[in-house]
Amino acid sequence: MPSTTEEQRHTRQRSGDLGGLDFELTAQDVRRKRPPALAFVLRMSTLRRLARVLSLAALDFAGIWLAIFVALSVKSIVLEDWNPRAEVHQTQDIVAFAYLLTVLLFARSGLYADRGSRPGLRSIVSSLFQVTVVALIFALVNGEDFSSYYIFYGSLVFAIAIVSLLRWSYERATGVILRAAGYQRRAVLVGTGEHIDAVAHALGDSAHSPISVVGFISLTPRPRNGLVSLGALEDLGTVIERHRIDEVIIADPDFPEGETVELVDACHAQGVRVRIAPSTMELLVHRAEFVAGEAVPLFELKPPVFEGVDFAMKRTFDLVVSASLLIVLSPLLLAIGVAVRLSSRGPAIYRSMRPGIGGAPFPCLKFRTMYRDADQRQADLESLNEATGALFKMREDPRMTPVGRMLRRYSLDELPQLINVLRGEMSLVGPRPLPQRDFDRLEPWHKKRYLVLPGVTGLWQVSGRSELDFDDLVRLDFLYLERWSVFLDLTILVKTLPAVMSRRGAF
Repeated sequence: MPSTTEEQRHTRQRSGDLGGLDFELTAQDVRRKRPPALAFVLRMSTLRRLARVLSLAALDFAGIWLAIFVALSVKSIVLEDWNPRAEVHQTQDIVAFAYLLTVLLFARSGLYADRGSRPGLRSIVSSLFQVTVVALIFALVNGEDFSSYYIFYGSLVFAIAIVSLLRWSYERATGVILRAAGYQRRAVLVGTGEHIDAVAHALGDSAHSPISVVGFISLTPRPRNGLVSLGALEDLGTVIERHRIDEVIIADPDFPEGETVELVDACHAQGVRVRIAPSTMELLVHRAEFVAGEAVPLFELKPPVFEGVDFAMKRTFDLVVSASLLIVLSPLLLAIGVAVRLSSRGPAIYRSMRPGIGGAPFPCLKFRTMYRDADQRQADLESLNEATGALFKMREDPRMTPVGRMLRRYSLDELPQLINVLRGEMSLVGPRPLPQRDFDRLEPWHKKRYLVLPGVTGLWQVSGRSELDFDDLVRLDFLYLERWSVFLDLTILVKTLPAVMSRRGAF
């Protein structure tokens, strides 16, 4: 009898005989829940993005319109003077400006981004609150007169409720459609074998997981989960391009800090999002933003740079506040300059060349606090350094003048850096610029703090200052970069004064 070939066996599996009638089986998994008519949803990515933005914008318009209308109607009903036609007309007069602000601020907050990175309720509430504040300020500047400000806070309350409800409904409805169409994001797991195994198993337990794990890159022997090894960590860039990876998931609480920062930079350079599974190193958990709706709780790391609208807002804030402070503090600045000049020989202003954004040097302005030969005596004092890491600090530095010691104690020597802010070399809040001597001693992962303008003050100044370990100070810089907002800058500025006055950790 002739042997049965693989092709014949395959044919027998696909064909049969029923009552003398030959039939052909369809080569399709009968367990598949994806209706063929929905396959186009996955292929038309550009159209899908456009539909997403337009549909969300339409929902937001409906939400804002309804919020204003309901707020006006509630007030009229309470006053027993409800006229629906009048409320509609008044709503139409207001809604255009309110909606424009809403779209701009929602876009800035990423509320029109793709499903995987779109933030939730907190960003909606924050953006709507900003819309209300801007609208109120605009109305007051235009000379509008109000018997009460109910229209603002009333509309805000109803907008939060209605817009949030509409967006929640949208997420549920589109989620059903995308799951039915088989939508999944291609991901690679990075870490050690044990942790990769755990995360891969958890992701695989979900019947409708939006994540498809393509493979893994492990620092230790491969996990026992059937996943494909995609190479070594240094091959990550090639892996992302070859396998069309959408996101990289770090699945290791002990993943080395230096490699983590380099990994994040490499992924962001290729437009790939980075997420971390729970218990990954404390630094990154604090930096990350929770992304809901996954089989495994994930946190997204975003590029630590200020650009576009963010940069414009931060730069405007810097210009307005620094110019105002220079005017208000001008008598104090003059008095300090005279005291420095009279206390010892040398100029009142010391220009310390320091690396700024991207490592480019700039003259960091300070009131002179040391004698003129301080730089030449630096090498003789290295053995007495009391700081850790790259920093040089001494509580009783013999190079410091009596006036300089007082200025350092209250950080008054930093005030001329307001001029650096006006010149665009610094920001009011950001990572502190280090002297060239300290910069040369930094590890590569430390230098990621130079992706943005250095600051006059920052989280260093309000979180212990010189009492903290240097690596902890760098972690604070990373935390600031990921959590930045104008409100955070204001908070740090407000907290700087009591931190300086208490003199905690300052020397």
